[in-house]
Amino acid sequence: MDDYEKTPAENEEQQEKKNGAAKKLLLFIVVFVLVFCAVYFGLQAYLNRQIEPPSTTVATTTALPTTQGDVTVPNPIDFKTLQAGNDEIYAYIIIEDTNVDYPIVQSAVDDEFYLHHSAEDKSYLARGAIYTQSCNHKNFADPFTLIYGHNNYGDTMFTTLHYFEDEDFFNNHPYFYIYTPDRRLTYQVISAFKYDDRHIMNSFGNFQDFTMVDEFQKVVTNPDSSVKNVRTELDTAIDRKSKIVILSTCITNQTSSRYLVCGVLTKDEKTD
Repeated sequence: MDDYEKTPAENEEQQEKKNGAAKKLLLFIVVFVLVFCAVYFGLQAYLNRQIEPPSTTVATTTALPTTQGDVTVPNPIDFKTLQAGNDEIYAYIIIEDTNVDYPIVQSAVDDEFYLHHSAEDKSYLARGAIYTQSCNHKNFADPFTLIYGHNNYGDTMFTTLHYFEDEDFFNNHPYFYIYTPDRRLTYQVISAFKYDDRHIMNSFGNFQDFTMVDEFQKVVTNPDSSVKNVRTELDTAIDRKSKIVILSTCITNQTSSRYLVCGVLTKDEKTD
């Protein structure tokens, strides 16, 4: 039998079928490659996020810690009158059964000014004032806030912080209070101990790195000192969100030592 010879129309139809099949194959390959790339790069991005180390830098904070509801408590401090005498008064500290009952100041121009000047009117005063330095914000939102006061001017300023050397006094006085014009901040005393005379904020990089925060929290919770009292049961856990106040004063006849009383913020309440 003679071979059948296809017509031009049949040849064209067959070629179109071949072209269509090739296009489908090409489209399949393109779609496969796109899906593969999306899955591959998506998986890589996910894995990178999983293994990326957490930031060790403490975020700059300029706000007060979270408040405890909307209930207000009385504010016994007349800030209006105090600030009329000195507008650098921004807080007030009270420790029950001690003579620590003073305004807190911070100089805008000289960190050492209140070492020998009055908080009430900025006049010269040998025993100085209770003060913080410019390395700390004035809202007590830093990981550590250092508050300084003189020792050995009678029973004034921070001299009676040394009451915390007595174990019974330490155990029976678990809290101290700091008032601002619209807040009462309650601190639970973690520890009270002898330390060296280094400038803590400078020595620990102003606590801008969490490794420094972790390191000094260990000092506060477990001080290496022959003179110390430590509270092991606290109302709140100590972690990287904790706001700790360090009260610092001298030790009589020990110029290279300081006495520290350390408290962690447990309540932040609005005042009326």
